[in-house]
Amino acid sequence: MSTSPQGWPAPQQPYPPVPPPPGAPRPAATTSGLAIASLVTGIVCLVPPLGLVLGAIALASIKRKGQSGKGLAVAGMVLSLISTLLVAVGLATGAFKDFAEGARKVGEDVASTHSAFSLRTGDCFNQPGGAVAEKEVMTVKSVDCAKPHDAEVTGAFQLTGGSAFPGLPAIEKQADERCMKISEQYALDSWAVPETAVTYYYLPTEQSWRELKDRTVTCAFAAEKGKLTGSLRADATTLDADQVAYLKAMNALDAALLAQPEADPEKDLAANVTWAGTVGRALDGTIAQLKGHTFPGASAAPVADVVKELEKARKHWDKAARSPDADTFWTHYEPGWDALPLDLGKDARAALKLSTKAPVEEPAG
Repeated sequence: MSTSPQGWPAPQQPYPPVPPPPGAPRPAATTSGLAIASLVTGIVCLVPPLGLVLGAIALASIKRKGQSGKGLAVAGMVLSLISTLLVAVGLATGAFKDFAEGARKVGEDVASTHSAFSLRTGDCFNQPGGAVAEKEVMTVKSVDCAKPHDAEVTGAFQLTGGSAFPGLPAIEKQADERCMKISEQYALDSWAVPETAVTYYYLPTEQSWRELKDRTVTCAFAAEKGKLTGSLRADATTLDADQVAYLKAMNALDAALLAQPEADPEKDLAANVTWAGTVGRALDGTIAQLKGHTFPGASAAPVADVVKELEKARKHWDKAARSPDADTFWTHYEPGWDALPLDLGKDARAALKLSTKAPVEEPAG
């Protein structure tokens, strides 16, 4: 064994390869992985120019290493070249932009389409044909409340009773009463509710009642015409404690005033006298609530002014509630009603940062 100058054994020289004997089978040539990658890239069209690059490298490697796959590499390069040209044309003409925009809109439509059974409080949505339409609805499209929409869910309640379908008239009677109250609690600031918004609800059908055990009535504000824009929600989740205290106190009085009998006192004195007593008690409650809450800063004085107006009105309503005849009732009813104008509390609302757009008085008759 020879040694190196440093005294360590020198590395042995490798023997030359021994050729295989005549007739012996030769090992099969391997297929170029780059050629396969070029073909796949050309077919999938993820990055069209990449297939050209991979194909060119594959051809050089195949020639050098004696691999197979030349046809795959060429096919990949051709497909990639075609894809590259198509991309260039698409970018030049704007076709890709139109396609992408169309795909985006389709994706949004699919993502926003939900079952009507999945609606939850606070959801804004569109339905085929507009919201105020009496028809069966299976799917609706959810919409950002900041965008124009047909309706906004205010809440829901469960129907009780046996397994037999009670019929639409019976369900509608419950829905009229309960959805009105649910919507009033959802939008405490009634002045902020547009005139085009009406109470609306989804009812179970006889089929959904029977097959799906559907017992849910979904309540909503819906656009009687046009669209709603912006959420109408005004409750403890969106208002501060001072706003809620003021609205709850005043809304109780509004509810009492809305319960006015249809018949005049000449036709039904007893009903009108009873109603005047209800308004008097509501005034007591509203005054007590407003006095019992400490309103801050600039809102204190205008709220105190509202209390003074309510105390003046209460005297007339108390007398109307003790009227022995229709003439006496009218004598106290008119000044009592005039003491409660529709815009009462507008200054207090402004100070509390509530809506100051007073409701429009409906014309007589």
